[in-house]
Amino acid sequence: MNVMIITKPKELECLVKSIGENPVFIIGCSECATLCHTGGEKEVLSMKEKLEKKNIKVTGWVVLDPACHLLNDKRLLKKHKNKVEQAKKILVLACGNGSQTVSEIIKDAEIIPGNDTLFLGEIKRLSEFEKRCDMCGECIQDLFGGLCPVSRCPKSMLNGPCGGSIDGKCEVNSEVDCIWDMIYKRLKEKGQLDRLKEIRAPKNWSKSLETRRTL
Repeated sequence: MNVMIITKPKELECLVKSIGENPVFIIGCSECATLCHTGGEKEVLSMKEKLEKKNIKVTGWVVLDPACHLLNDKRLLKKHKNKVEQAKKILVLACGNGSQTVSEIIKDAEIIPGNDTLFLGEIKRLSEFEKRCDMCGECIQDLFGGLCPVSRCPKSMLNGPCGGSIDGKCEVNSEVDCIWDMIYKRLKEKGQLDRLKEIRAPKNWSKSLETRRTL
């Protein structure tokens, strides 16, 4: 898996506050969260230990394969039915999609997302990820040499860089390359700089509102 949903763990104290004194069942994910080190077996067991040190009862745990697969979730959670039913809270160490999938199955306990979902990204190297897609519903990379300014520019600039770009680096984060500098160089290499003369209309964000698609 080279592209995945990137997550980061929520602060432990925030989770403890959400759980309160209630017994909790912990759920992890075998794919994206495992690779991000936010919800694999190691992280699930670590969370179990941390909660138990806070005198919170952990009724059990499972790593779903993956958390966003509804049918697999139903099959795996059925094996832990008794331990799930003992819990008042379900802590899900997965992406937002995984948490919502679990909530479709477990209806008698409160679902607590243990991670913040950041973006769809690419694995650059071990434990380093780079944002690639906002899943906005309208792919336009073909207009920009195969690069996406919507997801890779903090301001989602569609008609060139902002005034803060310096020496090819982003104004928001000087360690990040300005995507518009990259787009310019890519189009120049391809002899397609004329594409930059066309003014692009504002993004149609309504296309990002699609919530279901059946093939």
